[in-house]
Amino acid sequence: MRVRGQDEGRRLGPAELGEDLGARATLVQFSSAFCVPCRATRRILGEVAGMVPGVAHVEIDAEARLELVRGLGILRTPTVLVLDADGRVVRRATGQPRKADVIAALGEAV
Repeated sequence: MRVRGQDEGRRLGPAELGEDLGARATLVQFSSAFCVPCRATRRILGEVAGMVPGVAHVEIDAEARLELVRGLGILRTPTVLVLDADGRVVRRATGQPRKADVIAALGEAV
């Protein structure tokens, strides 16, 4: 899992995500249909969201949302964005994350 810093001031909300934000944080996963690591990432993020109260997991089909993908500069799947309660992007990672890395990234958001 490669982690980069903040996407300067970028915010995402229900209009862009198609779902409500989590009360404390949101894990946004960009996936594609034939992406094998996306399946494992879905499982990991779902488990973390289930463990941490107020955290939501939103999966977005990158192929169906090309305008959003381009606007965020997403180049591969899976890409995971960690949003704080206000929808600000606090972390970005590409590739299949480890559960410990996701939990650590959430620490910055909550």
